[in-house]
Amino acid sequence: MRSQLDLFAAVLLAANLGFANPGWAQNETRIKLGMETWKTAGCTDCHGPFADGDKQREESPSGPSLRERTHHTVETLKTVIGCGRPGSDMPAFEDGAYTTRQCYGRDLGNAPGNMYPAPARLTTDQIDALANYLLARVIGRGPITKAECLAFYDEAQNPLCDGFN
Repeated sequence: MRSQLDLFAAVLLAANLGFANPGWAQNETRIKLGMETWKTAGCTDCHGPFADGDKQREESPSGPSLRERTHHTVETLKTVIGCGRPGSDMPAFEDGAYTTRQCYGRDLGNAPGNMYPAPARLTTDQIDALANYLLARVIGRGPITKAECLAFYDEAQNPLCDGFN
């Protein structure tokens, strides 16, 4: 009986570490790439580090909180990130949006004139990773937790996270 329990524990450990499901480790790598993209592409300027609408730069437009929303899919997120939202302050981050790739059915070269400029240009791979990060770690998650804060800063302790439970 003891050896069966040890074997069961080893199988559970392997599954948790991604050995039993190699896709898990790959997904976690994509989510980390998405989080790094979130941190470096200017997303935090408008939406805040935790996508709660607490923007980091006063001169940036105020982005909505993404933490309470639940109706997004990976495809809708990729479209909004890549093509922006015409008529709003959400910029088009995809290099080639409206010029080499159609957005929202518009003819190429027919970009909306009222869009906020993107602080960075992203590849389709970065946009995909960013959308997956948002779905896995942000959208529908509700209030920020201390664990999320520490994961964002990649630290075991950070005084900025002390106010979270």
